[in-house]
Amino acid sequence: MPVKTVAIMSKPSQPALERVAPEVADWLRRHGYEVLIDQETGSYLPSHPALPRDELAAKKPEFVLVLGGDGTMLAAARALAEAKIPVLGVNLGTLGFLTEVSLSELYPTLEAVVENRCAVEVRSMLHCHLMRQGERVAHFDALNDAVIHKSAMARILEFEIRVDDRFVASYRADGLIVATPTGSTAYSLAAGGPVVSPEVNAFIITPISPHMLTHRPVVVKDSRIVTILVNATPEEAFLTVDGQVGIPVVEGDHITCKKSAREVHLLRHADRTFFDVLRMKLKWGER
Repeated sequence: MPVKTVAIMSKPSQPALERVAPEVADWLRRHGYEVLIDQETGSYLPSHPALPRDELAAKKPEFVLVLGGDGTMLAAARALAEAKIPVLGVNLGTLGFLTEVSLSELYPTLEAVVENRCAVEVRSMLHCHLMRQGERVAHFDALNDAVIHKSAMARILEFEIRVDDRFVASYRADGLIVATPTGSTAYSLAAGGPVVSPEVNAFIITPISPHMLTHRPVVVKDSRIVTILVNATPEEAFLTVDGQVGIPVVEGDHITCKKSAREVHLLRHADRTFFDVLRMKLKWGER
């Protein structure tokens, strides 16, 4: 029989993982898995060989266990999306919409994975690229969102939005978010955007602190292409993807957002719905 493999990705500098990481690695080995770990997990398992995150997908693990918060999950998702490797997120952070499994649920959930009782949910991604003077200078895939924003003390941004090259509006605001349904519960929600169920094929365009109160969030089909033209920018403005990677933007830049060819495969409780997670995370109360 071929050896089953599983990879572990962890949040760095997380005290709980000094106990959890060795325990879960031992549990997986006892259940017949060869365990691969990233370099962050290596700090908790110093005697175990570690690999860079971008090399784990080539080892083709059956699934990846992410120990951390949504930030760790987002980094893992971008690293694994092309390989379509299922990801199980365990929340060691605070809110955790993506890492919905609590630490107390870790081993029962792993039992369900081993016994093929977990559901696999496919989440769409956003692809964006930055054009400057007719040349593509950067491109990214995002599970949550692409955000154009100014620094804390900079002046207001001015930009124009087009959908399928049709003019939508000119904005003066602190920034703009283009989010996937998965990202609708992240920065977009904090900026006043709607909660969108993950199976909806849509993008959410949410202005950040717009100058005009009539400028509201807009939802469009994800088959559309959203283009943002930066008309005026302060000295420090950025395009940031999933709150983790990014690049400065300047006046005249075009940012184009469309549905990515990549998808993220999330392992989830078969009997837990998106609305169950919303009630739990947002404290909406019981029925």
